Amino acid sequence: MAKGNHSNKHAIRNSKTQEKSAADLSPTMADEADKFDCYLQSVQEPEHEVDMFNLVYNEINGRKPLTLREDFCGTFAVCCDWVKSDKNRRAWAVDLSDETLQWGKDHNLGKLKPAVAERVEVLRQDVREGNTPPVDILAAQNFSFWCFKTRTELLDYFRKARANLADDGLMIMDMMGGQDCYDTDLVDKRTIVKGKNGFKYHWEQAYFNPVNADVSFYIHFKFGDGSKLKRAFEYHWRFWTIPEVRELLLEAGFSEALVYWDEEEDEDKDAKWVTTEEMRNDASWICYIVARK
Repeated sequence: MAKGNHSNKHAIRNSKTQEKSAADLSPTMADEADKFDCYLQSVQEPEHEVDMFNLVYNEINGRKPLTLREDFCGTFAVCCDWVKSDKNRRAWAVDLSDETLQWGKDHNLGKLKPAVAERVEVLRQDVREGNTPPVDILAAQNFSFWCFKTRTELLDYFRKARANLADDGLMIMDMMGGQDCYDTDLVDKRTIVKGKNGFKYHWEQAYFNPVNADVSFYIHFKFGDGSKLKRAFEYHWRFWTIPEVRELLLEAGFSEALVYWDEEEDEDKDAKWVTTEEMRNDASWICYIVARK
């Protein structure tokens, strides 16, 4: 009897061990996550970008813009929203990443009606190549041009970008800053989707070198089951400032470099973008620089 009890206990232990092993082998939410979809939900607001482009271009030129080139386009969600917003609009999406562009084709472009999708041209190439028609707006969003770390590189890019614009064209870029953006070992956490099937977005400011303004940022995602997708995206940039960028734009031949700042202090209300030469010193801010050809 004692031997039988021992055998039963041994069998139960083996069974529990096998169950635990099977659970360990089952995929986590992070394993099954689509990092590009998480990014789109966490970071991008294509409709807002299109609204901003409309506002600025109409304010400066008094008409609706029809053509867009999106440099560093990623999954080119902005291009897709652009062509959906008007049947006369065309867009060119430019990026170097095969994987990212393919995701955009499958998930963003693929959702458009064929007649709309054909007005988006996707180009896998360096943004410094100039083989697109002159456009009304050239956008370089999400601080992407910060990948150019020297004045020589950035000046060259701005000159090439200017050459891709129509005579009354605008180059539009976003910028971030404030003392909080220079902190290291800082992780900004936001819940994107609530609940056990949801996820959180983590923006990690990992490194800043005050000597040359080199920075390293990482995006992680944490899911409802506790699993994490670490370093889903990483960025190794130079932290450019507004005065540096404006000076380089003028040096590249642009006639004017305007700063658009959100003067709406209530975060729950829509942004009110206005041109300015002076603004409050917020701990963290985002603005647009709009360069006129």
